[in-house]
Amino acid sequence: MSAIPASAGPAGRVYRYYDFVMVAFVTVLLCSNLIGAAKAAQVTLPVIGTVTFGAGVLFFPISYIFGDVLTEVYGYGRDRRVVWAGFAALAFATFMSLVVLNMPVAPFMADYQKSLQDVFGNTWRIALGSLIAFCCGSFTNSYVLAKMKLWTSGRWLWTRTIGSSLAGELVDSSLFYVIAFYGIWPLEKVIQVAVAQYVLKTGWEVVMTPVTYKVVGFLKRAENEDYFDRNTDFTPFRVRV
Repeated sequence: MSAIPASAGPAGRVYRYYDFVMVAFVTVLLCSNLIGAAKAAQVTLPVIGTVTFGAGVLFFPISYIFGDVLTEVYGYGRDRRVVWAGFAALAFATFMSLVVLNMPVAPFMADYQKSLQDVFGNTWRIALGSLIAFCCGSFTNSYVLAKMKLWTSGRWLWTRTIGSSLAGELVDSSLFYVIAFYGIWPLEKVIQVAVAQYVLKTGWEVVMTPVTYKVVGFLKRAENEDYFDRNTDFTPFRVRV
């Protein structure tokens, strides 16, 4: 008997867009973690004043939107596959950065090496924080959305996309900044940046809710799928659906 492909649904039906959503998820994840993850940006807003936040906050929440879409349309099990694919990609990118930056550099590239180190030379704590926070936050997001879909009988999509993001982003932001910067930054700065990042990321997801609705609606029609995780094994420690 031939194996059913990863993007296959019930009875061997192949999903048309699942693989594309997976690729988009992993791309956003890698870019948001490699570009700007360690940079603290600062803007001055009316009334609020000066706000300090992680630069990656502008794009990282998009990965959570993809997580919402995957769980809502295809179910927790298929989102779990994508999360582990993202984890593997992020782990390899971290390993590759470590190897490349520590290779002997040609003399004429000495100045450029410093630039590479500044951009890609994340400390082991930042790398570890990114991996742990991503996994825990993503699985929390997917689990909460899947359960809320059952509780609401598939109604009120906005409640579970926002509710799951509130839970997942809280886990992600708390873990990342504590693991990566506790003892390096002043404690008040760790808390300030983590809180600002959490508020900005969840606010960004709320603003993007109409887009999430459109993508979910399109995929449900195109795939003829609206998965309910009634008999799902919610353990995160497996790849099979």
